[in-house]
Amino acid sequence: MKKALRWLGIALLLVVAAGVAAAAYVAVSPIPSYPVVKVDFPVDVTPERVARGKRSVEMLCAGCHMDSATGGLTGKRMLDLPARFGEAWSRNITAHPVKGIGGWTNGEIAYLLRTGVARDGRYTPPWMVKLPNASDADLRDIIAFLRSDDPLVQARDVDSRESKPSFLGKVLCRVTFKPFPYPARPVAAPPPHDEVAYGGYLVNSRLLCYGCHSADFTTNDDLHPEKSAGYLGGGNAMPDIGGKLVPTANLTPDGETGIGRWTAEEFRRALKEGIRPDNRPLRYPMVPFRPLADEEADAIFAYLRSVPSIRNKVKAPEAYALTGDAGKQVYYAYGCNGCHGDTGEGQYDLRRGPLRYPTDDELIAWIKHPERLRPGIIMPTWEGVIKEEEYPPLAAYVRSLGKPGPAAASVPAVAR
Repeated sequence: MKKALRWLGIALLLVVAAGVAAAAYVAVSPIPSYPVVKVDFPVDVTPERVARGKRSVEMLCAGCHMDSATGGLTGKRMLDLPARFGEAWSRNITAHPVKGIGGWTNGEIAYLLRTGVARDGRYTPPWMVKLPNASDADLRDIIAFLRSDDPLVQARDVDSRESKPSFLGKVLCRVTFKPFPYPARPVAAPPPHDEVAYGGYLVNSRLLCYGCHSADFTTNDDLHPEKSAGYLGGGNAMPDIGGKLVPTANLTPDGETGIGRWTAEEFRRALKEGIRPDNRPLRYPMVPFRPLADEEADAIFAYLRSVPSIRNKVKAPEAYALTGDAGKQVYYAYGCNGCHGDTGEGQYDLRRGPLRYPTDDELIAWIKHPERLRPGIIMPTWEGVIKEEEYPPLAAYVRSLGKPGPAAASVPAVAR
């Protein structure tokens, strides 16, 4: 008996030692690499393709890759990534032949977007958008735009910063998040006239709405989105720029906790302008999808009305406790800090705005209707949402963000 217990103890020690060794190996090793399969993916770069591709890139890629300091898709620190995944930097995807993707073939770009594996075999982390189920036509549109002379993707001599995934992120990349198979046959989207089917394609394959609006990233089924836990029922807690958690909305047709009482017009306004039926703004990280056509927004709504209802009353976002400056109160009340951060730098740098709009009237006109001055911008239309008496203190506070002082001094050195 004693001999058996001794051997059992030795076995347990070996198991523990093996576990510690495995954990140590994962901690010091990079995210895994995989063999790369060369694929042929011809792309005819036409004005029509470029225009369609730009819409997709603006909705899928620009939020992470657009650096307001360079004016292009040169990559930046992803400040809203959940801390549990580590430190993430998006990469330069402009046409620069060395520091961007100008030297990549169409097939290499398509293979990355489909599988998540870059041309050097490196697996891109789970926060990188992947499109395993998108149609070949939509993929060709994206690549056509990346090949265009649009200012967003013109070659920029900017180095990419390497991400620093956490131990959890590395474990997930070995256990849960792995490359998707490259399709064995062409992929087509449903015809737009089949509204429900096309809306489902937009939700699950092209815009990936299910990814945020289901229960949790770690339980999503990316190849079969409808099988994801809590499919479209919301509640996935995502941080804003300041680190406050914002649970995603329930998009199912439940009348009490979802969008069952919304009209198509109300949904279209929320999706494209960022304003809910109760006239409250959507909270970042959800942003307006202005480039969507009305017909696409209506198709998404039709599909969402067809999915099974989930009774899930999503928690309210974590609030900021504020006192003092009236303009700062307005800034936080309407969620400006969600995109622009505490200092105005955030994901979209607000600090240079006062230089472009030197008078308060010009700055307020910009805040009210940014889409008139920059069509396609994701900033909401604030006319009729922010109260008229709140604009002057808000404008004064925005101006203070661009001046030397405590706010500017608190910008992290790495982000300047």
